[in-house]
Amino acid sequence: MRAPAFWLRDGWLPRLLSPASCLVAAVTRRRVARTGWRAPVPVICCGNVTVGGAGKTTVALDLAERLTAQGRAVHVLLRGYGGSIQGPHRVGLGDSAEQVGDEALLLARVAPTWIGANRAASAKAAIATGAEVLLLDDGLQNPTLVKTLSLLVIDGNTGFGNGRVLPAGPLREPVSVGAARCQAAVLIGTDLTFALRQLPPGLPVLGARLVQGPQIEDLRGHNVVAFAGIASPDKFFMPLQDAGIRLVARVAFPDHHAFSRKELDSLVGQAKEFNALLATTPKDAVRLPPDIRDQVTVVGVRLAWDDPAALDGWLAEHSTRNRTGE
Repeated sequence: MRAPAFWLRDGWLPRLLSPASCLVAAVTRRRVARTGWRAPVPVICCGNVTVGGAGKTTVALDLAERLTAQGRAVHVLLRGYGGSIQGPHRVGLGDSAEQVGDEALLLARVAPTWIGANRAASAKAAIATGAEVLLLDDGLQNPTLVKTLSLLVIDGNTGFGNGRVLPAGPLREPVSVGAARCQAAVLIGTDLTFALRQLPPGLPVLGARLVQGPQIEDLRGHNVVAFAGIASPDKFFMPLQDAGIRLVARVAFPDHHAFSRKELDSLVGQAKEFNALLATTPKDAVRLPPDIRDQVTVVGVRLAWDDPAALDGWLAEHSTRNRTGE
């Protein structure tokens, strides 16, 4: 699904839906209050209070690489949205996006990755195979595993939308409630919606911005048909445009979209019509059949942190603490 436009602004429809929002918030509050399993290793959660693409997986990929560079045996845990395997299951080379979800395949490239709705069960399996740090991609509202450290990931472009809980807005729970369980926030991009004003006073904020990967250079001087099936397709299209890439077509699909053969043939046809290259995101690329993937330039992104040295020091401290934080 795509987020409805009214999630970005308040009005009569969000107000009409507010009683349902109260019910959703109450259910989430009761669920989060449950007691989870305390792992004997640090547990770091990259979560958010909104549905959709705040950038959790991008942050998780970055932190997994940093923890690995620090010599920590980090394993990543996530639900495996869009996959058919229930888990706990360690993602392997032979797994497909249909089995484990697209995000799991990306994370498995940088660290051992486990999928499963029950984070405690996945954690126990990961620890049994040598995990020294557990890194959660999403899971702030999942109570099955107690977190050592929770990071609230915020998209600077959209912030918290209209500030209302589902279905009246994009929030899974009120900002104040979710942020109270976090030890820091990660702001990606410029805070265009003044989201930071809604955070608890004194909550540390780690700033970062998205930087296109070197593959973008392969597109320069060519016509390009860009397509993306992510939560916010413009987060892929606009940086290409800003970099001077000649976009002759932009084709948006819903997040985690399963491409049909007809849709793929249409994309290939557009590329031929405009004498253009096809370009997409890494998350979309893992959902493409090999014959199409070979025809597509995959342009990734990375995080450029405002103070990477401070981040590394801060991360090293928290990833070596024991469960009591001593």
